Amino acid sequence: MSLTSSKLFALVFLATLAATALLRVWLAMRQLHHVAAHRGVVPTEFAERLPLALHQKAADYTCAKTRLGLAEFTASTLLLLTFTYGGLLQAANDFWQRHFAPDSYAQGLALFASVALLGFVIDLPFALYRTFVLEARYGFNQMSWPLFLADLAKQGVLAVLIGAPVLLAVLWLMAAMGRYWWLYVWLFWLTFNLLALLLYPTLIAPLFNKFVPLDDVELKSRIEALLSRCGFRTSGLFVMDGSKRSAHGNAYFTGFGAAKRIVFFDTLLSRLTPTEVEAVLAHELGHYRHRHVWQRIALLAALSLDFLWLLGLLMGQSWFYAGLGVVSQSTALALILFALVLPVFSFPLTPLMAHVSRRHEYQADAYAAAQTRASELVSALAKLYRDNAATLTPDPLHSLFYDSHPPAALRIAHLHNA
Repeated sequence: MSLTSSKLFALVFLATLAATALLRVWLAMRQLHHVAAHRGVVPTEFAERLPLALHQKAADYTCAKTRLGLAEFTASTLLLLTFTYGGLLQAANDFWQRHFAPDSYAQGLALFASVALLGFVIDLPFALYRTFVLEARYGFNQMSWPLFLADLAKQGVLAVLIGAPVLLAVLWLMAAMGRYWWLYVWLFWLTFNLLALLLYPTLIAPLFNKFVPLDDVELKSRIEALLSRCGFRTSGLFVMDGSKRSAHGNAYFTGFGAAKRIVFFDTLLSRLTPTEVEAVLAHELGHYRHRHVWQRIALLAALSLDFLWLLGLLMGQSWFYAGLGVVSQSTALALILFALVLPVFSFPLTPLMAHVSRRHEYQADAYAAAQTRASELVSALAKLYRDNAATLTPDPLHSLFYDSHPPAALRIAHLHNA
C-alpha cells in the first residue's frame, strides 16, 4: 500500500509540475509576443507623454526580463528534480548523518545549509547577469562590484545570525510540541515576522542603505500638511540613497505603531515635482488608511497556518518522502521537502494574490485622488512608468495572472474617472 501511495503521489507531483511549467511558458510566450507586437506604436493615451524610443526601450526591457525569468525557472526546476528524484537531497542527508548524530539539530541545520548554499550557487549567475548585464544594458544599474560583494557578505552574516536560530527554534518546536507542533510553529513564525517588521527599519535596513532626514523645506511642509489631513503619525521622513544601486525610483512606508517611517528613494525626489511626490505619498497612505498591510499579514498568516497543518499531516507519511525520491525520514527532511514542492502546488494561488494586490492599488489610488489632485498622481505615474521602463502594453492574461499593480492604461483611466 505504501509503495502504491508513493507512486501515486509522485505521479501527482510530476503532473502538477509539468502543468505549472507549461502554463508558465505559455504565459511568458504570450507576454513576449504581445509586447513585441505593440512595440512600434505608443498607446494613444500616452502619446504626448512618452517618446517612441522610450516606449521601445520599455518593450525590450520587459522582453529581456521575461526571457531571464524563463531561464531562472528552468534552472530552479532542474534543481528541484535533482534534489528529489536525482537523489541529491538523500545523498546530502546521508553525508551529514555520518558527521553528526542522526536526526540531531546539528545534522538538520547542516542539511538546510547545504540546500541553501547550493540554491545560492545556482541563483548567483542569474543575479550577476541581471545586475551587471541586463540592468546595465538599459541604464539602471548603479551597483559596483565591491558593493555587490559587500551586500552578499552582509546577507550571509544575517542568514547565519538570524536564520540559524529561527530554524533551530522551528526544528525544536516540531520535535518537542507533540501532535499540535504546527500550531506552536505558526505562533512563533507569526511573532517573528511581526517583530521583524518592527525592527527592520532601524536595525536591518541601515546596514544596506543610508537614511537621512528629508531636508527639503517646501516638500517637508507639504508632506506634513498631508499627514495631518490624513491623521497619519510617523517617526520621521527619510531619504534613502537608492541611487547607489539602481536608477529605479520608489517610495514606501515601513514599520508599524510608533516605528512607522516614510522613505523616499533619492531617485524619486530627483524626478518628481513636490506636488507629484505628495500624490505618490498619498497613494502610500491610502494603503495604510485601508489597512492593506494588516490584511496582507492576515492573509499570509492564514495561508501559513494551513500549510503548516498540512505539513503536520504529511511528515509522518512514508509515501510523502518516497514519492519525492527520499528514503530517510526526519523532521528536517520533511520541512525541506515541503518547502521545495510547495511552490509547485501553490502556484494556482498566484492570480488570486495578484488580484488582491491590484484591488488594493486601485483603492490606494482612489484615496490619493481624494486627498490630492488626481492629475498629479497621473503625472507622477506616467513619469515612473517611463523612468522605470515599465511596459505600457503587457499581455492582458499575463498581467491578470502575475501583476501586483494594474496596467498603466487601466490605472490612469480609473484616476481620470475618480
